[in-house]
Amino acid sequence: MNPTHDDQPPVSGPGGGQGAPQYGAAPQLQPPAPAGPPASPYPADEAFAPGGGLAWAHISKRFTWHRRIGALLWAVPIGLIGGFLVSRSGGALGATLWGVAVLLSVGLAWIVAELAYRSWGYAERAEDLILSHGVFVKRLIVVPYGRMQFVDVTAGLLEQWMGVATVRMHTAAAATDAVIPGLPAAEAAMLRDRLAQKGEERSMGL
Repeated sequence: MNPTHDDQPPVSGPGGGQGAPQYGAAPQLQPPAPAGPPASPYPADEAFAPGGGLAWAHISKRFTWHRRIGALLWAVPIGLIGGFLVSRSGGALGATLWGVAVLLSVGLAWIVAELAYRSWGYAERAEDLILSHGVFVKRLIVVPYGRMQFVDVTAGLLEQWMGVATVRMHTAAAATDAVIPGLPAAEAAMLRDRLAQKGEERSMGL
């Protein structure tokens, strides 16, 4: 006689007990593993991380247009004057080639301006300010607050019109001077005051 359903022997789990899920029970889903930050395609970028769980503070997007407008302001007189001088010796063909070269240079300057904007970042840590920038050669500078002699803010005519400014931190060694361009005017003023205060506090504590 075939055994009935009640006569079926219990199914043992992996550990020998009766803890195996019964037929028809909903499977227990494992929670997905938390996704970490995307890996950088450049392993050397780990050397330029701000550390301490901090994130880079970025400059204003107007920095890109400041660079681009500046390139155009230089390209117009160079293109006109250079084209005139080249046409006197090379004719119309020479002037055309000169104009094409100037246009290519402006196009390259526009691309580099965007890459330069993306490369800038700074972070205020407990004892120092750290900043990183560079398109073809990346550079990281650490400026201890106690080494700063003074902080100044500058803005040219074009920067004033666009509402941005440049913050410069001067130290005893010129090699460790730091510059943060393309900051909105209000943000540049607040950063200047914070750095000056931290520099005074560290200098008094030495």
